[in-house]
Amino acid sequence: MKAFFAGLSRHPSGLISLGIIVLLVALAVSVHLVPHFDPKAMTDDVMVGPSLAHLFGTDELGRSVADGLLAGIQVSLAVGFFAAFGATVLGVVIGASAGFYGGWLDGLTMRIAEFFQVIPSFILAALIVAMVGPGLPQIVLVVALLSWPQVARVMRGEVMRVKQLEFVDAVRCLGLRERHVLAGEVVPNAIAPVLAVGTLIIAQAILLEASLSFLGLGDPELISWGRMLNSGQRFLFNAWWLSLFPGVAIFVTVLVFNLLGDAVNDVLNPRKKR
Repeated sequence: MKAFFAGLSRHPSGLISLGIIVLLVALAVSVHLVPHFDPKAMTDDVMVGPSLAHLFGTDELGRSVADGLLAGIQVSLAVGFFAAFGATVLGVVIGASAGFYGGWLDGLTMRIAEFFQVIPSFILAALIVAMVGPGLPQIVLVVALLSWPQVARVMRGEVMRVKQLEFVDAVRCLGLRERHVLAGEVVPNAIAPVLAVGTLIIAQAILLEASLSFLGLGDPELISWGRMLNSGQRFLFNAWWLSLFPGVAIFVTVLVFNLLGDAVNDVLNPRKKR
């Protein structure tokens, strides 16, 4: 862990991004500690611009935009983290099996991965969510299913590299079964670059959720940044704050996860150290 942060310290953008992400997580958690927090609460101040009373203004129903942004953090981070976790687990299992055993299994899984990658993910996600119904669990599941090929390809390549190393042959000489060699020795030594891909998937998931919510395919019971953008587009010229602040929130969040993913890749990927 010390070596990781030492390597990350050489990437100022990565450190700054990590700090912003920690702040976002803290804000998402702290919302539950605020008594009677309700982002849907209405006031008499309708369509009021940013001021000391309402830091980011209010919308057409008198709801605080700042409260909506805080609620949106929870939705975006939940989708990002859970979707990335699901995609990473699925991709690691499939990619490791394909790279280690090879043969027909490798060919089949890579053809399936190519199928998912050639289809525009946003269009496919919108079609699936429209068919199964809008909701946060549906979006998480769809994003995970669409993102696993990225992890699987990276994992496959790393497993193919690691399984040719001498220590793997030495472990086989001990009489361990192939699945134990894969799970106990090969995967732990090939997992590092996958973590960087998982970080990038978080950013993709947040952007995809915002896009689906903008189209009305998000959870109607939750306030999200994409839904706020959808509501604000009707008042773009006379209430700019309704669209500006959610848009900036999406941009900054996606950017910091991408920057952190690049930094993590530089630190953990052994090929970057050559």
